[in-house]
Amino acid sequence: MFTGIIEETGTVERVVDEPDGRRIRVATDFEDLSHGDSVSVGGVCLTVEEHGDGWFTAFTATETLDATTLSDVADGDAVNLERALPAEGRLDGHIVQGHVDTTTEVVGVEAVGEDWTYTFVLPEGHEQYVAQKGSITLDGVSLTVADVDDRAGTFSVAVVPTTYDLTTLSERAPGDRVNVEVDVVAKYVERLDAY
Repeated sequence: MFTGIIEETGTVERVVDEPDGRRIRVATDFEDLSHGDSVSVGGVCLTVEEHGDGWFTAFTATETLDATTLSDVADGDAVNLERALPAEGRLDGHIVQGHVDTTTEVVGVEAVGEDWTYTFVLPEGHEQYVAQKGSITLDGVSLTVADVDDRAGTFSVAVVPTTYDLTTLSERAPGDRVNVEVDVVAKYVERLDAY
């Protein structure tokens, strides 16, 4: 489990496409990685295969590539990184699984004072999970939905300077795709309501 509080941005050093997926090597300052650790890479929970001083590798299966933006990453790209939450850790963001539901597109970025408002397309088939003042995870970042415009088919989030400076959101522009994980609590509530 993760919190959506990004620890650092890493850099994709190498991408190797294989018949059943792709292997990604990421440069990082994490010093305590072990084989089998879970790391959120751009919001996607990946398993550390190999690691060394300042890097780790992880494999992404075809199913993951089809559902996320990891199919688009290339050498030199920055990615948001977060290690799994330890049992005694603080939950500063919200419950994030690293199980990306879909992707969506940035349709607007506007500076508002010291903050930024980012507007995205409501992800088709997941609209019911996007609620004003609810939680959403975009590229691994825990954010609060500021507004939902069902008529326009969009939602927006406010990004504070710290989040802007410490994550890859500062690099996102209209037309870019981002990974979306909706609030798992909302999905469980919907499932319970079905019975």
